Amino acid sequence: MTEDVAPVLIIGGGPVGLALAEELSFHGVAATVVEPRAVVDHSRPRAKTTSVRTMEHFRRWGIADRLREVAPLTREWSQRVTFVQTVTGREITHVDGCLGLDAGPELSPEPAQQVTQPLVEEVLRADLTEKRGAELLLGWRAVEVTDGPQHARVVIENESGERRILSALWVVGADGPRSPVRAAMRARYEGSVAGRPNVNITFRSRELAGLIPHEPSIHYWVLNPDSPGVVGPLDHSGTYWAISTGTTHVDDAAHAVRIVRSLIGAEVDVEVLATDPWQARMLLADTYRTGRLFIVGDAAHQNPPWGGHGFNTGVGDAVNLGWKLAAVIGGWAPDELLDSYGLERRPIETQTIELAASNMASLSIDLSNPLLMASGTAFESARDEFGPVIQALKSPEFLSSGLVLGYGYGPTSKDQAPTPALYVPKTEAGNRLPHRFIGGRPIYDLLGEWFTVIGTADAVAPLLAEALQHAIPMHHLESDDPGVVLVRPDQHIAWVGDDAPDWSGVLQSALRGFSGSPAEATESHAEGALV
Repeated sequence: MTEDVAPVLIIGGGPVGLALAEELSFHGVAATVVEPRAVVDHSRPRAKTTSVRTMEHFRRWGIADRLREVAPLTREWSQRVTFVQTVTGREITHVDGCLGLDAGPELSPEPAQQVTQPLVEEVLRADLTEKRGAELLLGWRAVEVTDGPQHARVVIENESGERRILSALWVVGADGPRSPVRAAMRARYEGSVAGRPNVNITFRSRELAGLIPHEPSIHYWVLNPDSPGVVGPLDHSGTYWAISTGTTHVDDAAHAVRIVRSLIGAEVDVEVLATDPWQARMLLADTYRTGRLFIVGDAAHQNPPWGGHGFNTGVGDAVNLGWKLAAVIGGWAPDELLDSYGLERRPIETQTIELAASNMASLSIDLSNPLLMASGTAFESARDEFGPVIQALKSPEFLSSGLVLGYGYGPTSKDQAPTPALYVPKTEAGNRLPHRFIGGRPIYDLLGEWFTVIGTADAVAPLLAEALQHAIPMHHLESDDPGVVLVRPDQHIAWVGDDAPDWSGVLQSALRGFSGSPAEATESHAEGALV
């Protein structure tokens, strides 16, 4: 009897696993996703910022508009973070244009979006089942993962104890910090866990919105030494999230209510929906691939939430690995391309962890100061003294377009995002293709499903002929700009230059990815073209 072998089995159906299924489906590979949760839990919002780069991928998959439709908070409602004595107390300072919510068309066709992780998951689930034909095995978890020479096997189990054996050419663990796939790979986390404890609280309050004296803000950073933390709205219906920094635990609902009221600075009505204690982790797996097994997202790396990069970094993993798996399954790319996944992503995640850890060095508990809790002229004097200091310390956390959009693959820079706070468009191999409009349309909407070559018909003809000879799918985007730009399916530039002595070598290099080997250093770079 012939054994059924799926092309790709994804263990874990959080946003990263679902994003991987989207990328595979976009390229014609129907994935199977195994996820223990039958329904998502809206009482735990988890990630709340979908970055510009992630929204660009959602646009490519056709779900960006749908996500904005279900998001309770429009990006126009607020792009501000406000630092306060308490939520109902005096404002100390603020930062505008935060987290890419103000990104204009010169940077991207898709600004960031404030929306909770459960809503993101619901949009992804619906799209995968209704339009993509992916198989979601909800209510099942992986209990055993085994690699093999021809395929990998996974034993899954449901709540009733029923077990099934699934086989796949490739298995990807998007299964979080306790990843069975990572364990089967014998991959090790390297890094540390921060000592300072925190508690998340999700709550409802009918009265709070009417008591807040500040401009609408996505975060209110409370700098009260007696109760430092952060509070933010989740919708316009009175649902909020809070982080109490330095709090080790919550005894019961009454204790949680006291914490929330202390952050708010008023005896408002509070209905506690959920509490979760946590500590920040700065961890990176020593490898992202072993044989037919891969890991993505939190299974591969964990970083503090400060800056909103965690889930978005995982989506970057999913896109990078997804198109490469689809190309190898399609038979026109070598297995070597899959090795470039970890080689490209790990340096970016190393830098992201470092920057998030730097953000963590100045939390509410660190910025709190009794002088800022004064009133009258004493408060004004303290505000004038400490406000600029707070802005200087915290702006990099909320203004990080260079990290979100400016990271590059390849050996040309040890710092993958050399200017994390500011995005500088570069038409260089390894970087995201800079956005612009062609004929009134975003350039990303004009790229092909697979590789795209940009240039005049005469300039790109040799590369198109070489691609056709090797059955490599390639789309031509006509441009009068000088030079040739070869763009990968993930919108990163594979090669750029005026001419190549060996077009076959250009294609072979593109199908190896950026491994950091000397071969990639031979690309020519044409800065300024197509910007």
